[in-house]
Amino acid sequence: MRLSSVVGTVVGLLSSLTIAESNLTARAQTEQKLLNSDFKPAPVFENTNVVRTINLEKGYVRETVNVVVTNADKAPQSDYYVPFEYALIGKISGFDVRDKAKTEQGPLDSSIAALSGVLGVDGQPSYPTQYYVIHFPEPLAPKSKITLQISYNILGALAALPASIKQDEKQYLAYDFSAYLPSVYRTLKQKTKVKFPSSDVPEYTKTEGLTSWADPEKQGSSFTYGTYDTAKTPAGTTYPISVRYEFNKPLLVASLLERDVEVSHWGGNLATEERYWLRHDGAALANHFSRVTWSTQSFYINAGQGSTSALRELKVPLRPGSVDPYFTDDIGNVSTSRFRPNNVREASLELKPRYPLFGGWKYSFRIGWNNALSSSLRKLKTGSDTYILSVPLIEGPRLQEGIQYERLVFSVILPEGATNVNYQTHGGFGVPTLHAEQTLHNTFMDTLGRTKLTLTANNVVDEARDVTVLVTYDYPFAAAFRKPLTIFAGAAVVFVVVWAISAVDTSIGKKR
Repeated sequence: MRLSSVVGTVVGLLSSLTIAESNLTARAQTEQKLLNSDFKPAPVFENTNVVRTINLEKGYVRETVNVVVTNADKAPQSDYYVPFEYALIGKISGFDVRDKAKTEQGPLDSSIAALSGVLGVDGQPSYPTQYYVIHFPEPLAPKSKITLQISYNILGALAALPASIKQDEKQYLAYDFSAYLPSVYRTLKQKTKVKFPSSDVPEYTKTEGLTSWADPEKQGSSFTYGTYDTAKTPAGTTYPISVRYEFNKPLLVASLLERDVEVSHWGGNLATEERYWLRHDGAALANHFSRVTWSTQSFYINAGQGSTSALRELKVPLRPGSVDPYFTDDIGNVSTSRFRPNNVREASLELKPRYPLFGGWKYSFRIGWNNALSSSLRKLKTGSDTYILSVPLIEGPRLQEGIQYERLVFSVILPEGATNVNYQTHGGFGVPTLHAEQTLHNTFMDTLGRTKLTLTANNVVDEARDVTVLVTYDYPFAAAFRKPLTIFAGAAVVFVVVWAISAVDTSIGKKR
C-alpha cells in the first residue's frame, strides 16, 4: 500500500478518535475475563451450517470456519463463545472474526474468557475449556442469523512422524483434529475440508457410519470429511481424526525475533536491523550429518530433481531502494549472501547460513539494511510538527512453508525530543495482540536519550507481513537542533579545558 493512501486512512482514523485515547495500551482483544471454573455458556445459539477449512500447506495450521449462526433464544444475544482446550488456547495466533456480509468493516471485537483452575484427583490444577468470546456490534434478534468467518492459526500443533529420519529421507508430519467442530452450541450440518501440501498422504482416519459414501472424499491434495447431519448430535461431541502427510520442507520456528527500526531526521535515513534465534522443529537426523551425502543431495536439488527438509537458504524481499545490507552471525560476517537491488520493484537479499539446518538444529543471525526516510515518513499537514511513520510489522525471510515467531519484539527508535507518541495497526487479517511500552534509548552524543516505542507479541506468523504499523509523533523544529548544539557545546568545552590547561604555569623555577 502506498504511504499516501495509508496517511489518508490514518488522518481519517485520527479525526474520529479523542486526543486522550492512547494506543500505548493493549487492544480490546487482549482483555481477559476470568470466569468461575463451573461456567458454561448458555445454549442460546444454533450453528445452522458449518464449513471448516484446515490448511496444512505451511509449517503451522491455519483454520477458517464459516458458520451460519441463528439466535435460538427468546431474547437478543450479543456474545458468541468459541471453545478451545486449555493446552491449545496458548498456541492460537491471529484470532480474527468478521461478518461475512460486511467483511469490509473489519474484524469484530473479541476477548478471552479464561476459567480458573480447579484441583484434580491428583491434587494438581485441572483447567477446563477456555473460550474466545465474539462480541456482535449489535445484539442478534431472536430467530435472526449472522454468518461469521472465524480464522486463526495454531502454532506448534504439528509433529514429525517418524521423529527421526535419515539425511536423504522424506519428512512426514502428523496432525490430530475432530471431524466435528468443537462448539458449545448445537450444530445442524457441517463439513471439514483439509488441504495438504501434496497428494502424498499415506495415513488418515476413515470414518464409519457418519455418511453413506466413502469418507473422507479425496480430490487431489484435499480431503473432505462430511457433509454430516448432526442435528441430533449433542453439542460438544467430537470425532477424532488423525492424518500423516508429506512435508519435506523446513519446519521453522523463531523463538525470538528482535526487530529495530531507527529514524534519523538529520540523515534522512531509516535503518532496519533484525535479530533471529531460529530453529528447525522437524524430524531429527537418525545418523550423523554426512557432507558427501549432502553434496550429492544438493546437486539433484539444484537440478530440480529432489527436495530436502533441511533449510538451505533464506530469501528476504526488501522495499525498493534498500541499500547497505549486511548478514552476520555469532562468528561474524557471513559471506554466503547475495543482494539484488531494485529502485522500482522489490529488492532481494538471498542468505545462505553457514550450514544446512536440519531438524532439532538452531541458528542465530542478524540482518540489516537502510532505506530513504522519505519513503516511509510524512508530515500530517503543512506547518505541523506531527509526523507519521509507516513501517511493516514484520519483513524478514519469506518462505512458501512459512515461519512461526514465538515472540516478537519490535522497536521503533525515534529522534531525540520526539513526544506524544501513538501507534495504530492497519491492514492484514489476524493482527497479533500487541503490548506497547515507551522508554528512552541512549546512543552517541544523546543528551536525555531517544524516544523508543517497543511493541511485543507472542505467537506471530509470517502473515503479519501484511500488517502496517503507523506511528505518529510530535517533533518540534527546535528539537532537531538538540544534537548539533550538544556537539557544539561539547567541542567548546573541550577547547576551553585545553586552553585553561595550557595557561597553567607548570615551571619549577621562580619567575624573574
